[in-house]
Amino acid sequence: MGQTVIDATVTYLFDPLCGWCYGATPMLERLAASNTALELLPVGLFSGAGARPLDAGFAAHAWDNDQRIARLSGQRFTQAYLDNVLNVSGTLLDSGAATLGIVAAGLDQPDRRLTALKAIQHARYVDGRDIVTVDGVAAVLTDVGMTDAAELLKVPTNALMAAHRDLLGRGRALFQRLNANGVPALAVIGRTAPRLIGANALFGSYDNLVAHIEAA
Repeated sequence: MGQTVIDATVTYLFDPLCGWCYGATPMLERLAASNTALELLPVGLFSGAGARPLDAGFAAHAWDNDQRIARLSGQRFTQAYLDNVLNVSGTLLDSGAATLGIVAAGLDQPDRRLTALKAIQHARYVDGRDIVTVDGVAAVLTDVGMTDAAELLKVPTNALMAAHRDLLGRGRALFQRLNANGVPALAVIGRTAPRLIGANALFGSYDNLVAHIEAA
């Protein structure tokens, strides 16, 4: 049975440390597999000025949210993640390195952004690995065969930093233009103005998501 091909560009706004974005990844993979024109743009929710200490209060709040995300999406949040990420004192919620790693992965091949995002999310939420440092993200990229991106992340070039500024700038501008109230968010970029798809559509059936996109 063939996949529905959507005649529009779908832009996905995300942050790699957003649990809800991890929950939405299976839907993103299905869209990508359908040959839909899909672009991933980070918004820097937890990077730069948005980074924050991961204290016990925030960790408890995150774990409660994660259980809800797991029920809605079927995605796994493991004991290793709870023990080695959330319950480790003195760590940061900082998506700067992960975002730069995703940009590095897609510098010459934009479709690799989704592969890198998925690998980074799996490393954090399933394996309980560090993805808030350059070394941690580089190790994840190396493990999935993106040694070029890992090396680029460790020694950023002017081209990488320019691409990073461009993608973040575009992501934030679109986020504001759509008056989105959080990530994940989907925008349908057709012949008219971009249209926002409610995040709830990412947590229902795939057919429902496609219907929302086609109606936008």
